[in-house]
Amino acid sequence: DDVVMKTLGLFSIVLVVATVSWFAVAGNDKLALPLLLGGMFGGLAVGLIIAFKKTISVPLIVLYSVLEGVLVGAISSMFNSIPAYQGLVTTAVIATMSTFAGMFLAWKFGIIKVTDRSRRIFGMAIVGYLLFSLANVVASFMGVGGGWGFGGSGIFGIGISVLGVGLASYSLAIDFDSVDRAVKAQLPERYSWLLAHGLIVTLVWLYLEILRLLARLRQ
Repeated sequence: DDVVMKTLGLFSIVLVVATVSWFAVAGNDKLALPLLLGGMFGGLAVGLIIAFKKTISVPLIVLYSVLEGVLVGAISSMFNSIPAYQGLVTTAVIATMSTFAGMFLAWKFGIIKVTDRSRRIFGMAIVGYLLFSLANVVASFMGVGGGWGFGGSGIFGIGISVLGVGLASYSLAIDFDSVDRAVKAQLPERYSWLLAHGLIVTLVWLYLEILRLLARLRQ
C-alpha cells in the first residue's frame, strides 16, 4: 500500500508538471529545446545521485519526478506540434498504460518470471543500452539519421526502438518483483519511496520509447 500511494503521488507530480511544460512549449517554441535538455540531463544527473546515494532522499526523488514531468511535457508538445505526428501522444499514453497492466498480469500469473540470473542479464543489457542511448542523443543533434540518430527511421532504427520498448517492459516486471521481495523481507517503510521511484523511472522510459517507436513507424 505504501508503494502504491507513493507511486500515485509521484505520478501525479509528473502529470501536473508535464501539463505545465506542454502548454509552455505550445505557447513558445523557443522553450522546447531548453526544457527538453534540462529535463533529460537534469533527470539523469538526479537519478544517478539517487542510485548511488547511501541514504534515501525523498526531496531528490520528488525533484526527479518534477524533471521527468518537464521532459515528458516538452517532448510530447513537440511531437504534437508536427502535423504528421498528431495523435501519437494519446496512442503512446494508452499503449504505456496497457503495457503496464499487461506486464503486471503476466508477472502476477507467472507467465513472465524474474530470477536472479535474468536480473544480472538485464543489468548488463541496461548499462549497454544507456551508453548507446547517450551516444545516440549526441548523434541525433548532429543530424545523424535525419535527426533520429543511429538507424534513422529505417528498419534498423525501428529495431532499436523495439529493443528499447522490450527492455523497458521487462523492467516493469523487475520493479514488481522488487516490491514483492521488499514486502516479504519486511523492509522499513522508507524503502517504499525508492520502489515507487523505480516504477516512475520505468514508466517514463517506456512512454518515451513507445512514442519514438510510433513516430518512426509513421515516418
